[in-house]
Order: sequence, then structure tokens, then C-alpha cells
Amino acid sequence: MSQTVVLKVRMSCQGCAGAVNRVLEKMEGVESYDIDLKEQKVTVTGSVQPDAVLQTVSKSGKKTSFWEEAAPTVTAVEAEVPPPAAAEAQTPVVAAGEAHDPVVAAGETPAPVVAASEAPAPVSAEEAVPAS
Repeated sequence: MSQTVVLKVRMSCQGCAGAVNRVLEKMEGVESYDIDLKEQKVTVTGSVQPDAVLQTVSKSGKKTSFWEEAAPTVTAVEAEVPPPAAAEAQTPVVAAGEAHDPVVAAGETPAPVVAASEAPAPVSAEEAVPAS
């Protein structure tokens, strides 16, 4: 029965790929194989056992392990919570008891609403005009 074994093999050059190639050429049961130097991935197909392929490729002197596909996962929390910047943009802050009913023309962006405690202090006429 033919099966496919995928390995992660640390290879830094064509010489490394050649060493892997030499050990796979000698292995019984191998029908085909692909060595992807860029991805550091070796795919072997044939009547072979995964552990035997791992041991054989390890004889090349290269660090070898089974290839593990990391599937992206989304937790319920990530799916429901907007990013912090988006959350701030969606929630205007108003002082207690203060009504907020902005009138915005179509296509315009409303000005951000700031809580009274965060607003800049009023400037007196004397402070606004620089002394000469």
C-alpha cells in the first residue's frame, strides 16, 4: 500500500538537499520523492513506514521531524471582540447627563466626542495672545 510521508528537514544549501537525495535513493519502497529546499520540506511517496522514512532521512545528518501543518484557529473571543482601535472609534464618550445627538451630512465623518474630563482646559484671552 502506497502512502505519503512529509518531513521538515533543515537544509541550508544544495549540498544538504543532495545528502537527503542520496539516502532516499537507497531506501527500499520509495516510489517518488520531492525535496523543497526553500520550504525545507521533503515529501516521500511509496510503500514505506513514516518512522522508517524519518530514520533514513536523519542518516543524512540533517535535523529531521514530521511536517506539522499549523491550521489557523479562531477562538470565540477573537471572533466577537473588535480590535481596540475599532472599539474606540465606535464608542463616543460623553459626560454623565450630557446628550449626544450629532447631525452629520451624508459622506461626512462625525467629529470625535471626548469626555468632559479629557477635554482641554479653556484658554483665557491673555493666554491665547502671545506677549510681545
